[in-house]
Amino acid sequence: MLGIRFIKISVVYFVIGVSLGLFMSITHAYNLTPVHVHINLLGWTSMTLAGILYYLFPQAASTKLAKTHFWIHNIALPLMMIGLAFVVNGNEALVPLVAAGGTVLVIAIILFALNILINVKPGK
Repeated sequence: MLGIRFIKISVVYFVIGVSLGLFMSITHAYNLTPVHVHINLLGWTSMTLAGILYYLFPQAASTKLAKTHFWIHNIALPLMMIGLAFVVNGNEALVPLVAAGGTVLVIAIILFALNILINVKPGK
């Protein structure tokens, strides 16, 4: 079930985001704050909510839009976060990776929004 897959992978992002936050707190080095925030928001929170919606509305979860959303979200987010981690540490050469990952992630979220708008309907 796609909703459950979204929720399970979101928990992985949650562990990564919280661990990164703990690392920054212990080292008093907060340069990775943008990575921490994006992992928690776009990985944990957004994917959990998508998973809940797909669980509650299986007709939306069964669409090609939902499957495409899942895969491109989970490919784009790690690429964007890895690139961002390098960029905030001074490696400007990876700005295009961040931009590409971010653009693809926005596409994934637009697909999600379209799927919800088209396929989530009141129960009968």
